[in-house]
Amino acid sequence: MEKLAIRLCRQREAEAVGAFYDEVVKYLVQHVNWPKWTYKVYPSTTFVRQMTEQNSQFVCTLDGKLVAAFVINDDPQGAYDRVNWSIPLDRGEYLVCHAVAVATDMQNKGVGGRIVDFCKQFASSHGYKAIRLDVVPSNIPAKKLYESCGFRYCGDVDLSRGYKDIPLFSMYEYNL
Repeated sequence: MEKLAIRLCRQREAEAVGAFYDEVVKYLVQHVNWPKWTYKVYPSTTFVRQMTEQNSQFVCTLDGKLVAAFVINDDPQGAYDRVNWSIPLDRGEYLVCHAVAVATDMQNKGVGGRIVDFCKQFASSHGYKAIRLDVVPSNIPAKKLYESCGFRYCGDVDLSRGYKDIPLFSMYEYNL
């Protein structure tokens, strides 16, 4: 895993990264769709383009091959103010991780942990005071990953996102 590289997505790569998410979602839908993502809806190529334009879309490559993608920014995309965080912070003081996807043949090989380590370093070097994120409550693999990386569970909360099949999200924080 020495050659795993993490960097911002380039605009010319947005289509390929969107197709990567499509492949991951297609697999999840056919097996266990832990994050409850919808094929070609979220995460989508349109989403990747938007996040790339905002310098929020990241990619992980191993020997030049795309093996993971994720978004980090300071937009919680929901009512994070409803969460009982251990430290009160305003939006912009914490970093949020979204849409973490790892290629199916690379799962359980440490890629997720490397992404979390990268997010911690990125947040620290950019002056954020914490990393916060939400997980679908039934997404056991994501919960295990974040908890094993030192994130603290802060309860299940309605983020007012309007998803009928996901009324609550499990909230996590890592204070820097």
